[in-house]
Amino acid sequence: MQGKFISFEGPDGAGKTSVLNQIQSDLEAEIGKEQVMYTREPGGNHISEQIRRVLFSPENTDMDGRTEALLFAAARRQHIVSEILPGLKAGKVILCDRYVDSSIAYQGAGRHLGEDDIWRMNQFAIDGLLPELTVYLDVESELGIRRIAEHRSNQVNRLDKEKLAFHQTVRQAYLRLYHQFPERIKLIDASQPLEKVVEDVRRVIHTRFPDLFQAEN
Repeated sequence: MQGKFISFEGPDGAGKTSVLNQIQSDLEAEIGKEQVMYTREPGGNHISEQIRRVLFSPENTDMDGRTEALLFAAARRQHIVSEILPGLKAGKVILCDRYVDSSIAYQGAGRHLGEDDIWRMNQFAIDGLLPELTVYLDVESELGIRRIAEHRSNQVNRLDKEKLAFHQTVRQAYLRLYHQFPERIKLIDASQPLEKVVEDVRRVIHTRFPDLFQAEN
């Protein structure tokens, strides 16, 4: 089977982790555990995970925005070389929790560094590698923040603590990306019950990759 690269995006509180866990489980049951690779950004390998700890540490609230953007890009490059490219070569279905769209939304828009500038900077890191499909889980910022407070208050990182206006700016950037790249990015209403969100994601994946989730025919 040919390798497939699927990224999952969304503002904080969209429920990406829950959706990804279920999609991974369903795919492993369908095509075999060895054929499915879950990974995340920043992270996915020992070098990028070290960068992740620096980025999300509550001690680093004074981190400069450009420093933050460069660290994300550095972690992304190592992630690509160490995990994504080998996984694609091995024919795996790669489920990636965040990718370059996150940098455009969070650093480009949220940090006001410029969406185009962050996109251009990341071209050096990704070297043309984009997902074949990006699943964007959309949720209004107020609901996302409420979910964070209710369900993972013990796991809040420094980006979660940003004010409502920051999260609204990030969401608007995601929506612009969705309209800019409609062939790659597919929007899912993440305010729905989890079961319905997973059903919609399965359908989107099957539409792009007919050999996956064949029961959806």
